[in-house]
Amino acid sequence: MSQDHRLPRPQALLDAIETETPIRLATQLWRVVTEGRDPLSAGRSGGRWDDGSFDVLYTSSERDGALAEAWFHAARGQPIPPSKPVKRVHRLEAEFTRVLDLSGEGRLAALGVEMQRYGQLSYVQRGGEYPTTQQIGEVAFFYEYEAIVVPNARWPTSNVVILTEHASFAQLTADAGEIVDLAECRSVHRPQ
Repeated sequence: MSQDHRLPRPQALLDAIETETPIRLATQLWRVVTEGRDPLSAGRSGGRWDDGSFDVLYTSSERDGALAEAWFHAARGQPIPPSKPVKRVHRLEAEFTRVLDLSGEGRLAALGVEMQRYGQLSYVQRGGEYPTTQQIGEVAFFYEYEAIVVPNARWPTSNVVILTEHASFAQLTADAGEIVDLAECRSVHRPQ
């Protein structure tokens, strides 16, 4: 969704996020990308936490969380997931001073996310989850957060969604990564 077509920001959501206290975060993160792609390359995918109007970098706080997400996206809608392209898992070091932490018990539910259906493909396909989570991400972007900490929908950990237009890449470094077989990703994926 472009900025020209953005839905109005709900006042209750603006008020709720405005009252949040930003946290500092210095941590190790994980990201799986296709071989040859820069692990720090952000995009506007229109995913769970971005409406397509700003750049984000999706990461996980655990290696298995990143692998589970990679398997889900590779296998989605395919009876046999592709063995190509080659994937690489990278460890990132990150340090932020203005982070919105929504990972705690009840935090997303209080903002309107139906947690009993969170991450369920059938619910997402029916358009049930993304409008709410994308609005949360957009409001966090509006308030100039550098990142949002949220529950990982595929593994019992958290994801850190980096809002790259507000975060400095001097705050991020990535290792060379290691090649990962999608079968390894499959072994950590929890069926939905």
